[in-house]
Amino acid sequence: QVQLVESGGGLVQAGGSLRLSCAASGITFNTYVMGWFRQAPGKQRELVAAIGSGGFTNYADSVKGRFTISRDNAKNMVFLQMNSLKPEDTAVYYCNAFKAGRDNWGQGTQVTVSS
Repeated sequence: QVQLVESGGGLVQAGGSLRLSCAASGITFNTYVMGWFRQAPGKQRELVAAIGSGGFTNYADSVKGRFTISRDNAKNMVFLQMNSLKPEDTAVYYCNAFKAGRDNWGQGTQVTVSS
């Protein structure tokens, strides 16, 4: 059974930083593409960043230069370092594990950025 557990969300002032973590179990972690998505109220869920098993990364234009995704294959974890946070980054952030056309999701963690 796939399980993805996010942590690290919270309330931060604009310009601040947060680091999200996602612990994965029930999968052969190093064979999955891992990603972070977010969903703000009234908006569709969107990709924030993704990282392949070999470390290749992809970012949404809105977070390039501010967010960094990384993974630790030995610990089955993926991280999202978020710097220079803006109020528009406020959303529920979801961890995603993708392989062979199938998505697996965590329960989400709330990030709120105050102006």
